[in-house]
Amino acid sequence: MNDTLLLEPQLRELDKPKLIAYCIAVTQRQFPNFALFSNLVEFGDAKKMANIIDGIWQSLIPGGAKMNFALQLSKVEDNMPDLDAFDMYGAAPALDAITCLHATISCILEAEYEEAVTIGLVSRETVASFIEVSEGDDQMSDAEIMRLISNHQLIEQEEEFQAEVLQRLENAPALDKDFISSLKELASNQGVSNIGISLD
Repeated sequence: MNDTLLLEPQLRELDKPKLIAYCIAVTQRQFPNFALFSNLVEFGDAKKMANIIDGIWQSLIPGGAKMNFALQLSKVEDNMPDLDAFDMYGAAPALDAITCLHATISCILEAEYEEAVTIGLVSRETVASFIEVSEGDDQMSDAEIMRLISNHQLIEQEEEFQAEVLQRLENAPALDKDFISSLKELASNQGVSNIGISLD
């Protein structure tokens, strides 16, 4: 996959609340990757991470509950799996999900669009890596792997999802409770992650 995000010019144009909404939507869709890993190996606190994600959604609603996000950063860092400590593929997408949650909070604190670009890239890279690991093989050339990834349904769904989130944000005059609720529902994707896994 290339290391540029096609949506970057549009992300530059978003105001801070919409930038955060993009970040948390992309993070939400990845979250089952962490939750399942956390359950399987009894690592971290998926419930606490889910509560932080909910707190971010709430903070976007005018008059909604506010959270001390500076305080949450260290809690999120404590939930980042060390890939050297886990000899299983699931640790990588779990780490990606928590990395994106960390970047979302950084975006709240610093309001830098680069954090949103990073989140978009990490999420897409999670999908690309999953496709390569699950369907690629050692006999395939780099070009064949790239073709496999770029034509794969999961990568198309990822790119369509990110584009849909951005389009909704661009078209929304302001963020209100109904808008945030519908965006969260889209991102939750009925509990299925960007690589097609769920707790069920």
